Amino acid sequence: MNLNKPKVSIIIPCRNEVKYIAKNIDSILSQNYTGEIEVLVVDGFSDDGTRDLIKKYDHALVKLIDNPNKFTPDALNIGVDAAEGDIFIILGGHAYLEESFVKLNVEALQKDKSVGCAGGKIVNIFENETGAIISKAMGSVFGVGNATFRTGGKTGYVDTVAFGAYYKKVHYEIGKFDEDLVRNQDDEYNYKVNKAGYKIFFNPDITSYYYVRGSIKKLFKQYYQYGYWKVYVNKKHGTITTVRQLVPMLFVLGLLFGVFISLLVPLFWWIMLLGVSMYAALALYFGQKVSDHFTEGLKISSVFPILHFSYGSGYLKGIYDFIFIGKKPSQKSKTTSRG
Repeated sequence: MNLNKPKVSIIIPCRNEVKYIAKNIDSILSQNYTGEIEVLVVDGFSDDGTRDLIKKYDHALVKLIDNPNKFTPDALNIGVDAAEGDIFIILGGHAYLEESFVKLNVEALQKDKSVGCAGGKIVNIFENETGAIISKAMGSVFGVGNATFRTGGKTGYVDTVAFGAYYKKVHYEIGKFDEDLVRNQDDEYNYKVNKAGYKIFFNPDITSYYYVRGSIKKLFKQYYQYGYWKVYVNKKHGTITTVRQLVPMLFVLGLLFGVFISLLVPLFWWIMLLGVSMYAALALYFGQKVSDHFTEGLKISSVFPILHFSYGSGYLKGIYDFIFIGKKPSQKSKTTSRG
């Protein structure tokens, strides 16, 4: 084994990704990393032709592994257990990689032994006009806060990344991916990396591409689940893992209390109107900031409240379920995964 070029295992949780998986795997096989790479597609018994497509790859290092439970965190744990590399990278089936992705991740891990996870920025890819609008809203600081892996930023240490690269020894130190989590399993995992004393390193040159949701309904469901399961993560670790997660919840609470108080004190409607107007002005400003023209900016502005309200309402439901009534994750709740 070449210690300077360690073997890297890329783990892809997958189910019914026939439209995207070929580009995903091809981008891995085209990496300029000179060490060995294995591709582990952990599939939840796809029935759309995904499995047949993967089997066509005449490459010893592209492996198809079954995921009987069909859930993402289960797939990640199965993949890590099967991985032969000293370093593993988790990758979504809806994504593909810049050719230097693996090389730069390995260099980041090797450069600083205090780093337990490395990653970079996601470039959103869209397939229709709605997806284009959603993509730009998700790339805005106003839309998603200071999530550096989405908005970009300078090289340095962060609290989380998407599609992270990890030393396998770190995995055995901090424990497995939480198999109760429908969403946020990588986010929760990165929290454990930090908690164990390791740093998470962000390099904007480490680039991946991700196909965003192409409908408002799917976007709402996605962010509702992000908010909902974030509460479970907080309860599990006994802390609020990031401050930015509270902002959408406060936004929703502000709307609800504002309407309630206004019904009791009619003059309060003017304060509500002022608050909503200020929010709308900010949405319009940031929408125009990331748009190519005025009309597009208006459409982007309309996505911001959907992101904030869906996440915030999911967060409040999570507080009720996990904090107030002590609900436990169930198989039924886990089936509400990707929309």
